[in-house]
Amino acid sequence: MSVRIETDTVTYQKTVLPCGLRVVTETIPSVRSVAVGLWVDVGSRDEAEEEAGITHFIEHMVFKGTERRRTHQIAQRIEYVGGYLNAFTTKEHTCYYVRVLDEYLDRALDTLIDLAFRPRFPEREIEKEKEVILEEMKMYEDTPDEYIFDLFEELVYAGHPLGRPIVGREETVRSFTRAMLLDFMARHYTPDRMVLAAAGRLRHERVVALTERLLRGVAPRPTNNRQRQPVPAYRPGERIERRSVQQAHLVLGGRGYDLHHPRRAALTVLNTLLGGGMSSRLNQNIRERYGYCYNIYSFVNLHADVGDWGVYMGTDPRRVARAEQLIRRELERLVQEPVGRRVLTHAKNQVKGTLMLGQENMSSRMMRLGRQELYFGRYYSLDEALQEADRVTAEEVQAVARELFAEQPYSKVVLLPE
Repeated sequence: MSVRIETDTVTYQKTVLPCGLRVVTETIPSVRSVAVGLWVDVGSRDEAEEEAGITHFIEHMVFKGTERRRTHQIAQRIEYVGGYLNAFTTKEHTCYYVRVLDEYLDRALDTLIDLAFRPRFPEREIEKEKEVILEEMKMYEDTPDEYIFDLFEELVYAGHPLGRPIVGREETVRSFTRAMLLDFMARHYTPDRMVLAAAGRLRHERVVALTERLLRGVAPRPTNNRQRQPVPAYRPGERIERRSVQQAHLVLGGRGYDLHHPRRAALTVLNTLLGGGMSSRLNQNIRERYGYCYNIYSFVNLHADVGDWGVYMGTDPRRVARAEQLIRRELERLVQEPVGRRVLTHAKNQVKGTLMLGQENMSSRMMRLGRQELYFGRYYSLDEALQEADRVTAEEVQAVARELFAEQPYSKVVLLPE
């Protein structure tokens, strides 16, 4: 199967290889670099209880040597030509990515496919990496403005894998064996659940030909009919912890929309209005007017079948109650009062500007390509995204505020100094 879409400046193409892997590209002739990502449709929410953290652990371990290269050779292969190689794991997918000059495209593809299809998982490296991951856990716990989000998700998705930290738990990480890693990869790293996304100065036909050559011998596997665990009904909760911190940290929020929700664009505009920058209502009314905080913002997380929203703030412990009152007042204001036309226009311009500026970076374009294919199985052009934002009305924004802020109780997490 092959798809081609052309605009004035970009050519998008998609090809499904015989083994089932999808190749999606954006050709941008005006640049001299390419960003390539190998996406795997598996994240921490796909783990069994005893596997918590294994997706993230595998993402680390593939860099510890493949059938063709040792650890230092993997990094050197990209860095010695001025490129950048990294990876990340989310709740729903894993991505290995490279950015290089366009003349090294074949090297980038070769490296990524080697990592995902031919890791060795040396026993000695597995034991060493366990200690690395445990140190990573401690790092997060020592960073309250990150750790608090793990506690918040644990409340919002109580009893579900989405509520677990991506890095897992100490007892599960210590239990991982080479056989467990290989078994998990065999179940989830199948070509039909992979997307190769590339953006920059490239020819789609060459990317396809190189990828096919590198995957020679990889046979298609039966479609993996994965059934993700359904998310239970939302039950609000509250958690207050005392830790060795100087500031109090607060997150207030609840369940939101999924990625396919028809009001997704209106939620993005609402989030921008509420806490999406220095001109947002939270920043202007709580930081600038009262001086209660240095950092305050709102956030939205959109997953395939569910989502969440919230407000984060760090403040003096004596001001937590008053600050929470002020946040709730801003939320109530959005429920009760329609947004003015000029304010709405400014918020939509901010959303559109962020979208357009992001497209000037090849890595951002590649990330957008990969996510679109994984979640929607299709290409959303920049014009389509801009039009979606333009269509948002004040009535839609208020309707979203009522659904999320007024029709469900909030969950709350507070970290206080010991």
